Amino acid sequence: MRKGLLETVISGMNTRTSHAQVVNELGRAIIAGDYPVGATLPGDAELAARFKVSRTVLREAMKTLAAKGLVVPRARIGTRVTPSMQWNLFDSDILTWYFAVGVNEDFLLHLSEVRLAFEPHAAALAARHASEADISQMMRLAVAMGDPEHTAETLAVADLKFHLAVLEASRNPFLRTLGSLIEAGLVGVFKLSSPAADRGKISDVSTSHIRIVEEIDKRDEDGARRAMENVIRVGRERVVEALRSDD
Repeated sequence: MRKGLLETVISGMNTRTSHAQVVNELGRAIIAGDYPVGATLPGDAELAARFKVSRTVLREAMKTLAAKGLVVPRARIGTRVTPSMQWNLFDSDILTWYFAVGVNEDFLLHLSEVRLAFEPHAAALAARHASEADISQMMRLAVAMGDPEHTAETLAVADLKFHLAVLEASRNPFLRTLGSLIEAGLVGVFKLSSPAADRGKISDVSTSHIRIVEEIDKRDEDGARRAMENVIRVGRERVVEALRSDD
């Protein structure tokens, strides 16, 4: 099974097939600007020799990059890098490459804005649709986030499980597919300013997530929405503060 974004960042890149290795190296190079917008990638012969792969593997890799919006093939011209506005930022590989080459405050703020657009609504829907089993599971996950033995890694994983459980409880299949964006937001917290660095903050994180479940349990849609907004905003403020302190 393919690693998720968070697991990849925590444990390192996957052991990859030759196809995935080509996609990963070229994708990361494009995101890093090694191949700027409008640039033409090296020809098939050069890339095949560089990666020691067949032309067939190379062609499939280019199709994958094109499907992600990073490149477009042009007859008699070559494969060109597309403008960044065409890149699929919902794609977990692209998000992984962004974090691999380094993200800035604007990127993380844009990411939190998207999370604020859909996660509070998911929490409100969970207040409407969640079963008692869903609520019990979310409460267990929220309480588990308060374990004082958490490391930055284990807290990030616990955080992700909770937020994905809320998406699941929303009963909206479109919202459930947005998990990669939540992963990206939590990667930002994990890499820049994990609450696990301060034992007192671990308890605060758990309490704020328990509050979400309590509102869902009361079937209070507005309360669930506000509680989720608070969690996302607090996480954003912590990351922005960490970024600015490094300047």
